[in-house]
Amino acid sequence: MATTGTAPRTAVPSQPRSPARPAPPTGATLIGSVQRAMRLLETVAAHEQGAPAKQLARETGLALPTAYHLLRTLVHEGYLRRDRGLFFLGEAAERLSGSGAQQKRRSTVADTLARWRDAVGVPVYYAVYSDGEIGLIGVADTPANPAVEEWADFRETAHAHAVGQCLLAQLDDAARQDHLDRYPVRPVTPYTVRDATSLLRRLERARETDLAIERQEYALGTVCAAIPLRVGATAATVAVSLPVHQADRLLPTVQRLQAEMRCLLGSLALSISI
Repeated sequence: MATTGTAPRTAVPSQPRSPARPAPPTGATLIGSVQRAMRLLETVAAHEQGAPAKQLARETGLALPTAYHLLRTLVHEGYLRRDRGLFFLGEAAERLSGSGAQQKRRSTVADTLARWRDAVGVPVYYAVYSDGEIGLIGVADTPANPAVEEWADFRETAHAHAVGQCLLAQLDDAARQDHLDRYPVRPVTPYTVRDATSLLRRLERARETDLAIERQEYALGTVCAAIPLRVGATAATVAVSLPVHQADRLLPTVQRLQAEMRCLLGSLALSISI
């Protein structure tokens, strides 16, 4: 449809404003100063290059004295910082943001492991080697197919389980020796690798085949296999476990898992820094 006139142009584009807030529930008690402070934080976050107090007051609809008072308080508490008259998010606000991002990464790991568990029908584990220690980041199992119980400290028994063997195989010689100096090879079950020399031969095979397998070395009645993940400098692994009477399913399960991992590896790789 044709128009009969042209809308007037403005020399200055409209400024971003905080989104409208929903009306409070009937009977709710709200703290006005907290609401105003949160509006200021949101508005500062919208200005990556910083913004002066007058602009922030205008965009939030606050009186300038009120805005100054709240801004000084937020700077004092570390939620904002001031540089050359401009306000930016401070370290405290960034820590809050970082915590939210970490929760999102953990959720991504959990969702990915659950999908792989459903695809292969057995428990799936995700672990990393960080700061000289093994960290089991996530496990996805079901009541019908429960994960292996951590009955002996997982960090101290890396030589006995597939997850640990896979992670140790990815380390350089110095880091691997440092780990074994702190956590020497020792029996965990009658099937555990007996000495460091035998373990190192096992780790060499794991490096060559990109697969670590152990049979009842950590938990009697259980077999496990672990696949290495290489994302940057972080050693990581995804593993599966089965009852020993289903040991013939182990390699086919690993192959199915590898196929599933090719589809979703990117989402898990982004979470490896947890």
